[in-house]
Amino acid sequence: MRTSLLTLLCLLAVTACSSIEDLTGNNPIIDSQGVNLAQYNADLRQCEAYAEQVAIAQKAGAGAVSGAVVGGVFGAVVGNSDTAKKGAGIGAVGGGARGLGQGIHEQERVIKRCLIGRGYSILN
Repeated sequence: MRTSLLTLLCLLAVTACSSIEDLTGNNPIIDSQGVNLAQYNADLRQCEAYAEQVAIAQKAGAGAVSGAVVGGVFGAVVGNSDTAKKGAGIGAVGGGARGLGQGIHEQERVIKRCLIGRGYSILN
Protein backbone atom coordinates (compact mmCIF):
# COMPACT_ATOMS: atom_id res chain seq x y z
CA MET A 1 0.00 0.00 0.00
CA ARG A 2 2.93 2.33 0.65
CA THR A 3 4.05 2.02 -2.96
CA SER A 4 0.53 2.80 -4.15
CA LEU A 5 0.31 5.92 -2.04
CA LEU A 6 3.77 7.02 -3.13
CA THR A 7 2.75 6.57 -6.75
CA LEU A 8 -0.41 8.61 -6.18
CA LEU A 9 1.52 11.39 -4.44
CA CYS A 10 4.01 11.57 -7.32
CA LEU A 11 1.14 11.76 -9.79
CA LEU A 12 -0.42 14.61 -7.81
CA ALA A 13 2.90 16.47 -7.69
CA VAL A 14 3.29 16.26 -11.46
CA THR A 15 -0.29 17.42 -11.92
CA ALA A 16 0.19 20.42 -9.67
CA CYS A 17 3.11 21.61 -11.77
CA SER A 18 1.42 21.20 -15.15
CA SER A 19 -1.17 23.15 -17.03
CA ILE A 20 -4.29 21.46 -18.29
CA GLU A 21 -2.96 21.59 -21.85
CA ASP A 22 0.31 19.99 -20.76
CA LEU A 23 -1.57 17.13 -19.14
CA THR A 24 -4.13 16.43 -21.83
CA GLY A 25 -2.86 18.06 -25.02
CA ASN A 26 -6.44 19.28 -25.32
CA ASN A 27 -6.15 22.93 -26.27
CA PRO A 28 -9.43 24.60 -27.12
CA ILE A 29 -9.83 24.91 -30.88
CA ILE A 30 -11.67 28.05 -31.86
CA ASP A 31 -13.07 29.40 -35.08
CA SER A 32 -10.47 32.14 -35.50
CA GLN A 33 -12.18 34.05 -38.29
CA GLY A 34 -12.58 37.63 -37.15
CA VAL A 35 -10.86 36.94 -33.81
CA ASN A 36 -8.17 39.21 -32.40
CA LEU A 37 -5.61 36.55 -31.43
CA ALA A 38 -3.87 38.78 -28.89
CA GLN A 39 -7.19 39.29 -27.11
CA TYR A 40 -7.99 35.58 -27.39
CA ASN A 41 -4.66 34.66 -25.76
CA ALA A 42 -5.35 37.09 -22.91
CA ASP A 43 -8.86 35.65 -22.48
CA LEU A 44 -7.49 32.11 -22.59
CA ARG A 45 -4.99 32.90 -19.82
CA GLN A 46 -7.79 34.35 -17.68
CA CYS A 47 -9.99 31.30 -18.29
CA GLU A 48 -7.11 28.99 -17.39
CA ALA A 49 -6.71 30.91 -14.14
CA TYR A 50 -10.37 30.22 -13.35
CA ALA A 51 -9.87 26.54 -14.17
CA GLU A 52 -6.99 26.33 -11.71
CA GLN A 53 -9.58 26.80 -8.97
CA VAL A 54 -10.80 23.26 -9.62
CA ALA A 55 -9.38 21.24 -6.74
CA ILE A 56 -7.77 18.39 -8.68
CA ALA A 57 -5.66 17.19 -5.76
CA GLN A 58 -8.72 17.02 -3.51
CA LYS A 59 -10.67 15.09 -6.15
CA ALA A 60 -7.78 12.65 -6.56
CA GLY A 61 -7.41 12.31 -2.79
CA ALA A 62 -11.13 11.67 -2.30
CA GLY A 63 -11.05 9.13 -5.11
CA ALA A 64 -8.06 7.41 -3.52
CA VAL A 65 -9.79 7.17 -0.15
CA SER A 66 -13.04 5.82 -1.59
CA GLY A 67 -11.11 3.41 -3.83
CA ALA A 68 -9.07 2.17 -0.88
CA VAL A 69 -12.21 1.52 1.14
CA VAL A 70 -13.94 -0.35 -1.67
CA GLY A 71 -10.79 -2.28 -2.58
CA GLY A 72 -10.12 -3.15 1.06
CA VAL A 73 -13.65 -4.38 1.64
CA PHE A 74 -13.60 -6.43 -1.55
CA GLY A 75 -10.21 -7.90 -0.64
CA ALA A 76 -11.46 -8.80 2.84
CA VAL A 77 -14.56 -10.49 1.44
CA VAL A 78 -12.69 -12.65 -1.06
CA GLY A 79 -9.56 -13.31 0.97
CA ASN A 80 -7.70 -12.47 4.15
CA SER A 81 -6.03 -9.39 5.62
CA ASP A 82 -3.20 -9.49 3.07
CA THR A 83 -5.72 -9.57 0.25
CA ALA A 84 -7.57 -6.68 1.90
CA LYS A 85 -4.36 -4.63 2.05
CA LYS A 86 -3.57 -5.32 -1.59
CA GLY A 87 -7.15 -4.54 -2.58
CA ALA A 88 -7.00 -1.26 -0.68
CA GLY A 89 -3.76 -0.31 -2.43
CA ILE A 90 -5.11 -1.12 -5.85
CA GLY A 91 -8.35 0.67 -5.05
CA ALA A 92 -6.47 3.74 -3.85
CA VAL A 93 -4.48 4.04 -7.06
CA GLY A 94 -7.51 3.38 -9.25
CA GLY A 95 -9.72 5.77 -7.30
CA GLY A 96 -7.04 8.44 -7.26
CA ALA A 97 -6.57 8.15 -11.01
CA ARG A 98 -10.33 8.35 -11.54
CA GLY A 99 -10.57 11.46 -9.33
CA LEU A 100 -7.63 13.01 -11.15
CA GLY A 101 -9.27 12.35 -14.52
CA GLN A 102 -12.51 13.89 -13.33
CA GLY A 103 -10.68 16.98 -12.09
CA ILE A 104 -8.84 17.42 -15.38
CA HIS A 105 -12.08 17.00 -17.33
CA GLU A 106 -13.74 19.62 -15.13
CA GLN A 107 -10.87 22.04 -15.77
CA GLU A 108 -11.27 21.55 -19.51
CA ARG A 109 -15.00 22.30 -19.22
CA VAL A 110 -14.35 25.45 -17.20
CA ILE A 111 -11.93 26.78 -19.82
CA LYS A 112 -14.27 26.05 -22.72
CA ARG A 113 -17.35 27.46 -20.97
CA CYS A 114 -15.39 30.58 -20.02
CA LEU A 115 -14.30 31.11 -23.63
CA ILE A 116 -17.82 30.50 -24.92
CA GLY A 117 -19.06 33.06 -22.40
CA ARG A 118 -16.62 35.56 -23.89
CA GLY A 119 -18.05 34.99 -27.35
CA TYR A 120 -15.63 32.48 -28.88
CA SER A 121 -16.86 29.58 -30.97
CA ILE A 122 -15.26 26.42 -29.56
CA LEU A 123 -14.94 23.64 -32.14
CA ASN A 124 -13.77 20.73 -29.94
